[in-house]
Amino acid sequence: MGGESMTHTAPRSGGTGSGPVGSRTGQRLSGLAVALGLVLFLGGFAWGAVVYLPYTVPTSSMTPTIDAGDRVLAQRVDGADVRRGDVVVFKDATWGNAPMVKRVVAVGGDTVSCCQDGKLKVNGEEIDEPYLAEGTPAEITGFPTVKVPKGRLFLLGDERGSSMDSTAHLTDAASGTVARGAVDARVDAVVWPMNGMLARPTGFEALGALSSPGPLRTITVLVIAGAVLVLGGGAYGPVAKRAGAARARRASAEPAGVR
Repeated sequence: MGGESMTHTAPRSGGTGSGPVGSRTGQRLSGLAVALGLVLFLGGFAWGAVVYLPYTVPTSSMTPTIDAGDRVLAQRVDGADVRRGDVVVFKDATWGNAPMVKRVVAVGGDTVSCCQDGKLKVNGEEIDEPYLAEGTPAEITGFPTVKVPKGRLFLLGDERGSSMDSTAHLTDAASGTVARGAVDARVDAVVWPMNGMLARPTGFEALGALSSPGPLRTITVLVIAGAVLVLGGGAYGPVAKRAGAARARRASAEPAGVR
């Protein structure tokens, strides 16, 4: 029997074939990552659309917390859940029946007055308001003591010198207060420019519990995590293909084994 020379070469993966690249496990994990990422990404956006309302603030009455033209996200809330220190969006026919953004400084049953030692006073407590511009008094014009009726809110702008707030409606039948039911949403964050979440109004803590932040941070994490998973899972195929091609080039550069 004549001698035969048989040449064996190792099988190569990641060539130019049209089949799927990478290991089966990698492909499955890639597909799972993309699917999960889409669920998180789209679910986060859907959750945000249900919970939050976008608003553009047209005036500077909330400066420096919110400037004119800023875009904010406000969580849909029931007026009954509003607490002192909240920045809310509301509509009241007496105030023009257009959406307005102001800060709640007193709720039903509170007594509010200004100013003692340059500070707002609620139920006998002087309120520290770090969200006001540095050196700005709590209320330039001042106003008489007001007893807030049950089920109503007393609201001020953070730019006290020019804000058309409850102090501009003191002669109204409700002494400048607004019904809780007029509140549509509570502002959580300034998103354009990206100033982030509003600072907690800690000056009101001595008078009662503050509102808890909405789920905006959680929603943001879900959207970012979803995007990372989608991009990472989608990148597996091209990366595996390039890695396979690199292995093939290295293998072709080596002399084939002869037996």
